[in-house]
Amino acid sequence: MSKLFSPLTIKNITLKNRIAISPMCMYSAVDGFANDWHLVHYGSRATGGASLIIQEATAVSPEGRISAGDLGLYKEKHIEKLRNITDFIHQQGAVAGIQLAHAGRKAGCAVAWKGGRQLNPLESGWTTVAPSAIAFNPEDNAPQALDVEGIKKVIADFKTAAERALLSGYKLIEIHAAHGYLIHQFLSPLSNHRTDSYGGSFENRVRLLLEIVKAIYTMWPKNLPLFVRISATDWVEGGWNINEAVQLSKLLKMEGVDLIDCSSGGLVPYAKIPLAPGYQVQFAEQIKRETKLLTGAVGLITEAKQAETILENEQADLIFIARASLRDPQFAFHAAHILGDDIEWPLQYLRAKP
Repeated sequence: MSKLFSPLTIKNITLKNRIAISPMCMYSAVDGFANDWHLVHYGSRATGGASLIIQEATAVSPEGRISAGDLGLYKEKHIEKLRNITDFIHQQGAVAGIQLAHAGRKAGCAVAWKGGRQLNPLESGWTTVAPSAIAFNPEDNAPQALDVEGIKKVIADFKTAAERALLSGYKLIEIHAAHGYLIHQFLSPLSNHRTDSYGGSFENRVRLLLEIVKAIYTMWPKNLPLFVRISATDWVEGGWNINEAVQLSKLLKMEGVDLIDCSSGGLVPYAKIPLAPGYQVQFAEQIKRETKLLTGAVGLITEAKQAETILENEQADLIFIARASLRDPQFAFHAAHILGDDIEWPLQYLRAKP
């Protein structure tokens, strides 16, 4: 059997293979509520053979949404539909995970297919928050710098959302600390100009994330996995970098985090990112090597043999498939065929199995 289709056990959860569907915003919710689009979208990836389905960035508060179309877990009423989705995913032999997020200064935007620009309050946007009053784009409204009480609310919102995630049936949480959203904004000196205990030194800039992890672990079962997605670098001189990412990962390991999902960029619009197949795998490899933590590789991984090589070379432990899964919900079936693996298909699909 290939490495890609070997199981991976993390705490009390065993993934049947190493293919995870990466969280990707669908911008199809209303007031945070999931609907049948989400059930079909996530359900089709579960019936398509992936082992782990991580739900898109799900806001921990209304002001934390990237757009008005984002999913949320800031109301108890959100739970009912999400429970339907997780039940279906688990019936297919996959594991349902959820990415909890707060967009910070990158919140309040139009949905992607309407340009994605930040909206002002007259256009149904809202006031955004950040570690410092620095806008993402020059034309954006400057965010409000969070005071200590505001930071405490963010931490409490993540904890409450994690509680609701458990009630919704998710078996895994990923904290979104990447792509220029709120937690990443605290991590990077480019966006964090604070002079209090949440800014300045490395220890201060990572404080918010560590406090969120601790708060979640006051109620999240210790036998269920907790992932963190980070941007390993800002791709800008003077910004967050891979050496700090390694340091952070060591601290997260001490706090009980199980896997680092290694992405990059997103903090500033002027970063020059060298896009190429597997361009972020180097970060997963370095963090894995230097921390002995499990890592996930993501970013322009589109082919079965490419994914297999990453795992064979011990550069990562899990492969996160994003846009390739949008093009092909049955990516896992086709990858297994290419690699010569005989994997289980849904009974309803057996007549089409090669």
